[in-house]
Amino acid sequence: MVIAITLVVIVLASLLFHYINPWHPPALASNWQQMDDTLTITFVITGIFFVILNLFLVYVIWRFRRRGAKASEQVAYQPQNHRLERWLTIVTTVGIVALLAPGLQVYADYVRPPHDALEVEVLGSQWQWRYRFPGADGKLGGTDARFVTAANPFGLDPDDAQGQDDALVEANELHLPLNRPVKILLRAHDVLHDFYVPPFRARMNMVPGMVTTYWFKPTQPGRYEAMCAQLCGVGHAAMRGVVVVEEEGAFQAWLKSKPSFAAAIAPPPPVAAASAGEGGVADPAAQGLALAKAKACVACHSVDGAPGVGPSWKGLYGKTEAFADGSKEAMNETTLAREIRDPTAKVVQGFAPIMPKSELSEAEVTALVAYIRALK
Repeated sequence: MVIAITLVVIVLASLLFHYINPWHPPALASNWQQMDDTLTITFVITGIFFVILNLFLVYVIWRFRRRGAKASEQVAYQPQNHRLERWLTIVTTVGIVALLAPGLQVYADYVRPPHDALEVEVLGSQWQWRYRFPGADGKLGGTDARFVTAANPFGLDPDDAQGQDDALVEANELHLPLNRPVKILLRAHDVLHDFYVPPFRARMNMVPGMVTTYWFKPTQPGRYEAMCAQLCGVGHAAMRGVVVVEEEGAFQAWLKSKPSFAAAIAPPPPVAAASAGEGGVADPAAQGLALAKAKACVACHSVDGAPGVGPSWKGLYGKTEAFADGSKEAMNETTLAREIRDPTAKVVQGFAPIMPKSELSEAEVTALVAYIRALK
């Protein structure tokens, strides 16, 4: 009887938890109501089977409990029941079809974007997002891993005319137009990633060496959090971004402010947007701050002394650090630049050698060192 009562409590508690738990999806902000409908169908079907099967077990335990029988007595064994087996097969088949069919239909639509969809490439790397939009020709340029450099992290083919006007966004903030279909092209630099915006009900794995794709149409203006939904290393939890959905005019103004591929590789490239000091000379520390945000350095290195995946930058300049090999060095321009360029050559004691080599120019390294120096 204890088992029967326990099963009843489990069923009631499970049903109650489904309705009062705080982890329901956020409000829908895209066209994918079908995703929610499919999830509801899954909950209903599995919930019905869960309740029926557990209550059936309760009935069997109660109905066929031992009542004064001798310990030596055995219950009757019936090896086969063809009628029951046929019904179980039919009911199970119907249940599985009802579970799978809606999802297959939704997935078929999910990977089949409209012809007029805006193409956006999302590039994931540990632990930041980059974005690319087609230029005036409406076509994205070709890419290849052979072309990946500090100045060309997207790996765009410099000889492909279609890629020269591609707009590049080397920051974690993506803007999208309201009520316009968007086709997302997903690529990864290093390991598996997953670009996920919960209110859009849209996500898919990003696999190095291939392009995966899906589409959605943002239907509500606002700022939404984007995150990596595939474990990608110790900085995974900090691999976040923002998706801003706005009117077409505001989106076009934002897009026009982004550099093209041709401008990005044209010498001399600006390190980053920064405030100007006396005589119009850009402030290196301000440039370093912009770079630290754009390159997602602050995902692992705090600037307020808080512990993180890597050493905090606050007070780092001038500090004597102990390294895993037993040596100690003062953190100055030379040692900081070395650590940025080749972070695993000498690893600070107490931290894992996980920081990837940087895709930074000399000017960018200098700007980052200036910013770290300013964080007294």
